[in-house]
Amino acid sequence: MNLFELTLNQPLEPKSGEELFKEKKVIVFGLPGAYTPTCSSKQLPGFEEMYDQFFQKGIDDIYCVSVNDGFVMRAWAKEHTCGDKVKVIADGNGEFTRRMGMLVEKNNLGFGMRSWRYAAVINNGIVEQLFAEDGIEDNHGEDPYEVSTPENVYERL
Repeated sequence: MNLFELTLNQPLEPKSGEELFKEKKVIVFGLPGAYTPTCSSKQLPGFEEMYDQFFQKGIDDIYCVSVNDGFVMRAWAKEHTCGDKVKVIADGNGEFTRRMGMLVEKNNLGFGMRSWRYAAVINNGIVEQLFAEDGIEDNHGEDPYEVSTPENVYERL
């Protein structure tokens, strides 16, 4: 999987995979959707709150990726006052999420194709650690959130 060849965050501020990942150690966390309960109340704020601790452990950037369009992601980020620390990235067509092996159907919730909840440590474009929630499957009836928490990622860095 070559992350450098991707283009994300279209159509607002396109970013190449090379721009996001080259010569950086980053955390990417994927979530089912902007404005959804766990994503908005736990996952995004948790990574935002722990940003400085991750930075002290050698993390250069933290990216939140969701299979949403750039307009939705920008509005959600503004509402949650992030951007100074955690940067939100739109994966509107799900290409990044598919390449990460995390694209699932959420038709049971009326969402269509979305991301399974996960976090990954990526060093210079190479996934070094993957923290995917258990039970990945299409139309899963629950929304697990234990493995991909910022606390769990931090403990295992």
